[in-house]
Amino acid sequence: MTDNSDIIKIDALGETKLFKPIKVGANTLSQRIAHAPTTRLRATADNVPTDLQLQYYKDRAQTPGTLLITEATYVSEGGIGLPHTPGIWNDTQAKAWKQITNAIREQGSYSSVQLWHLGRTAFPEELQKRGLPFVAPSAVYDSDEMAKRAKESGHELRALTKSEIEHLINEEFPNAARKAMDGGFDYIELHSAHGYLLSQFLNPVSNQRTDEYGGSIENRARVLLAIVDKLIPIVGANRIGIRFSPWATFQVSEPEGEEIHSYILEQLQKRADEGNELAYVSLVEPRVSGVVDVSAEDIQGSNDFAAKIWKGTLIKAGNYTYNAPNFTDLVRDIDNDRTLVAWCRFFTSNPDLVNRLQNGYSLQHYDRATFYEQYNWGYNTWNNYGETKQYDEEAEKKRVGKPLA
Repeated sequence: MTDNSDIIKIDALGETKLFKPIKVGANTLSQRIAHAPTTRLRATADNVPTDLQLQYYKDRAQTPGTLLITEATYVSEGGIGLPHTPGIWNDTQAKAWKQITNAIREQGSYSSVQLWHLGRTAFPEELQKRGLPFVAPSAVYDSDEMAKRAKESGHELRALTKSEIEHLINEEFPNAARKAMDGGFDYIELHSAHGYLLSQFLNPVSNQRTDEYGGSIENRARVLLAIVDKLIPIVGANRIGIRFSPWATFQVSEPEGEEIHSYILEQLQKRADEGNELAYVSLVEPRVSGVVDVSAEDIQGSNDFAAKIWKGTLIKAGNYTYNAPNFTDLVRDIDNDRTLVAWCRFFTSNPDLVNRLQNGYSLQHYDRATFYEQYNWGYNTWNNYGETKQYDEEAEKKRVGKPLA
């Protein structure tokens, strides 16, 4: 894109700990910058990654040693719910992803796939088209609008059966993890944040079950921990990450909060002490809730509790640019020598973000209106610092992705 009028001045961070090596699982990264997972709509209608995604991730892997956590990716067809979003449940999808992970690895960088199931946040019409059930921990809609859509489409939400939960634990997530390994990913990340299925189990607002998967903290955490235990022997603990958003109210009326996440982190640390330390735990900072920033006066809670319980690697994300140019919060958070900082929106508009942060080159502001389109404009039409390439907006808006497999 060529409109660089909205520029953010930044200080160079090259002499800070952000540019010191850090061990993540079995790999040592040359800096502590990660690409945060996103939701984007550049895959095919049948959920296969495209050449647009290949270029996007290749460009953002240009600085060796960068960790790229990909966009949210369905573990199964039953987990879908948005059009043109990628999956990782079949061989075709794995072959397509392999081209992307190869391109990342060729530049000396690393990849993690975020494993996703929408649960009650799916579009009921999308599920209905494929003859798939609209399911969640409990039959509780996330909004009046979603309830209306479900009823008008004749495809209403229902609670998962015990056998369906067991299938998620024993079949769907393990299958996706195996396909992710086939697809060349260095890590997998369980998406237990922002009101999606695994997060829905944690929150008593969305989980009103009365069986062993609902009620107490231990019961609400049961599905997530069971999936972790199922995946450890399949891919190895040091290739597993989990993302949490303890304070977000995105797609839910009340945040999950500190108590249940403290319990989960205690359980993960117990596994680490027994020789199964996960690669990382990823936390969304309370400055962000879903796709929006939280105003300073509305921020509730703090993630400081996590580092007191979990002794392994942390990844933190959430509007670290708000106190540019000097990034005081970022510098503070990486001081413990085991934290990476992940960027999403500014990685979108700055493919060379790592280089810019290192040298203090100004950042191009992102264009949110282009995030959830299918075309290439606003996706692969951002320049590196100092480049002056021009793009034909009309032509790029006609260019949609071609499947990689």
